[in-house]
Amino acid sequence: MKYINAAEILPENLLRQLQNYIDGDVLYIPKASCKMAWGAASGSRIFYQQRNKEIQKLYKDGYSIDALAKKYNLAYSTIKKIIYK
Repeated sequence: MKYINAAEILPENLLRQLQNYIDGDVLYIPKASCKMAWGAASGSRIFYQQRNKEIQKLYKDGYSIDALAKKYNLAYSTIKKIIYK
């Protein structure tokens, strides 16, 4: 990652405002164009959505919350949140 001196590229008034928050330290500014939702790149989002739908279906089919918690290795409270969502 290449570092750029803010004094060389920012207007003086903006530089002064930033110095009120972070004075002399390194600041990372993410790209505005690459904002992706959590799990979108890795596929995690889809995996958990499918798992949660399966849990909800099994609960409707008669599985108990305890049985689902054991089957998916999740806490009882986590299963409840998924079911009642």
